[in-house]
Amino acid sequence: MTRVEAALRRQRALTIAALALLTLLAWGWLLLGAGMGMAPRAALHLLPTASPGRMTGMAMPMAPAGWSAAELLLAVSMWWVMMLAMMLPAAAPVILLYARAGAAQRAAPARPGWFLAGYLAVWGLFSLAAAILQDGLQRLGVLTPVTMEASARWLAAAILVAAGLYQLSPLKEACLARCRNPGSFLSRHYRPGPLGALRMGAVHGAFCLGCCWLLMALLFVGGVMNLAWIALLSLLVASEKLLPGGRLIGIAAGLGFIGWGALVAFL
Repeated sequence: MTRVEAALRRQRALTIAALALLTLLAWGWLLLGAGMGMAPRAALHLLPTASPGRMTGMAMPMAPAGWSAAELLLAVSMWWVMMLAMMLPAAAPVILLYARAGAAQRAAPARPGWFLAGYLAVWGLFSLAAAILQDGLQRLGVLTPVTMEASARWLAAAILVAAGLYQLSPLKEACLARCRNPGSFLSRHYRPGPLGALRMGAVHGAFCLGCCWLLMALLFVGGVMNLAWIALLSLLVASEKLLPGGRLIGIAAGLGFIGWGALVAFL
């Protein structure tokens, strides 16, 4: 075995171990409640558990007060850990390919840690937006206080239909094409050095975000921190990106979400 081959194997092994450890830690933290003081929950159901707009003979529940800055930061961390647990397995191929390509270049070795930092920074920004949206929905009283799922059927139906339509959109297909071809992505966006790796990770994270942001919004339908939904969405994301028929799986899921949204709206 040559010195270069040994370096490649060592780089690959270290990268796989680091990604696996981060993913396991993220799932472990979710199982412990992600610091939110919540017991682990895994449930699947077709319809919202409550619908304030259709209650009869009952007063509308008061909307809770908004979060403090500390509570908002805790919610951001919860979302960020969820995104890490869900997205890292699907992002592993491009990170591993980048590490392999860079390990053979002595003048500009790979910086997978910087690549990963750029990738996670994009999902950190998404997590901030998701936490702010969650706070707003709770203020409006359309999320259940414990399970953090849509209690209004119009909201659940709107999210499902929007997610389904986006699955069928050209923008979704364009972003997914970038994620499904890590070699093409690296050849087009490769930059040397730590800042180059950071930039590449951020660009790839942006394409992943373009693929999956409305899928992540489905957590407001099934319940934020609902482990069953997190696991199913993780499988869907990985299937779309990694399986040969991934695009067809995404289209089938989109049609299913639209039908599900109609069911929620009219039943």
